[in-house]
Amino acid sequence: MAIRNVMLATDFSPAAEVAAEVARGLATEVKARLHVVHVVPPLTDPAFEAERLEREVSRLGMPAEAALRRGRAAAELLAYAREQGIDVIVVGSHGRTGFSHAILGSVAEQVVRLAPCLVLSVPATYALRPSEHAAVPQPSPVSRGCLVCAGDTEELICSACRERIRGEALARKMDVERAGRRGA
Repeated sequence: MAIRNVMLATDFSPAAEVAAEVARGLATEVKARLHVVHVVPPLTDPAFEAERLEREVSRLGMPAEAALRRGRAAAELLAYAREQGIDVIVVGSHGRTGFSHAILGSVAEQVVRLAPCLVLSVPATYALRPSEHAAVPQPSPVSRGCLVCAGDTEELICSACRERIRGEALARKMDVERAGRRGA
């Protein structure tokens, strides 16, 4: 099987940074074209994200196709893979479980299940062997936005949005309990 096109799906998170190094190494090893794809959520201004995508591509230190898409992440990544004839998708996995997985879902999980090609899911905890660390340029710290409100934060979800999500979940639970008491 020939691998000609490798796609890195990035959300600029630490998990995606680890996956980027793996994708770069794979593309270099098999002499494949590297595609770096980022999906902007609906109703979000893509201008800032375009700059971040360009910085990510230049950080990789090799020629790569940069693609900025808008919409639901998994659906857009899968569409790009089909359109470009991608042979391998490399995606970072945050390892979310429980409530955060239920609220946010898992883009990596959806891509693995529905991809038209091979998918390499790289856990955020994956570490390169010590000999590989010397050759890998260390990423510069990049601030990222909250996934919910797109506000400037170093966290995946800012504290205000996290509290709002918890409050809404608690309110729903209390509504269900009240409805159960009334019906009994």
